[in-house]
Amino acid sequence: MHNKWYWAFKNVFIGPALRVWNRPWIEGVDNIPTEGPALVASTHQSVMDSFFFPLVCPRQIIFPAKSEYFTNTGIIGAIQRWFFKVLAQVKVDRTATNAGDATQAAALEVLERGDVFAIYPEGTRSPDGRIYRGRTGMARIALASGVEIIPVAMIDSRRANPIGTWIPRPVKVGMVVGEPIDGRAYVSSLGLDPDSREAVRPLTDHVMMILAELAKQPYINIYASEVKASLAAGYGYPQGAEI
Repeated sequence: MHNKWYWAFKNVFIGPALRVWNRPWIEGVDNIPTEGPALVASTHQSVMDSFFFPLVCPRQIIFPAKSEYFTNTGIIGAIQRWFFKVLAQVKVDRTATNAGDATQAAALEVLERGDVFAIYPEGTRSPDGRIYRGRTGMARIALASGVEIIPVAMIDSRRANPIGTWIPRPVKVGMVVGEPIDGRAYVSSLGLDPDSREAVRPLTDHVMMILAELAKQPYINIYASEVKASLAAGYGYPQGAEI
């Protein structure tokens, strides 16, 4: 896919300023295939992750975008709708009962075209920089498509763009790209049928452990959304996620 607006934002409008302000670097860029479908599984540390990684990735990346970005009203809503539509990002209603199925269907369509689809398997930003339990949607996409998973760890993007901020701080941001993971081969090595429901959790956990190693962060086997809910309710970190 070659979207002129995508490359214009990357190389003319937004990209040059971020390159100076945040000096993004990448390690392992050769692990990203130069052509053909690829499924990127990335840690999620900040809102700006979806800007930082495309800056250093040689190919166009398509992300699922929450439906609110396409339905918000007012001037800001209009700008959001235009921005995400011209960049060909995929609208997903995360509150729908079939949100996972919708994301998988959208991802498979992108991969069938031979493009790059990126997903944040934690499902939300990490509340503290650690790597949390992954949702299985990423594994279901990989097993259904047979496309290799490209693990990517965001480095210091949380420091550059903490939760609650919109303007990034002048902090150097990095991305570490791991070796491609053949999901079907991995679960087969465990004696599991790649087409079975039992295969998705072991593959998800395997990818999350690799992401934690790339990020050099502890892995917490609890969903980040549960931790955020506990913190918001004033209960502190739940058992197993204490700092």
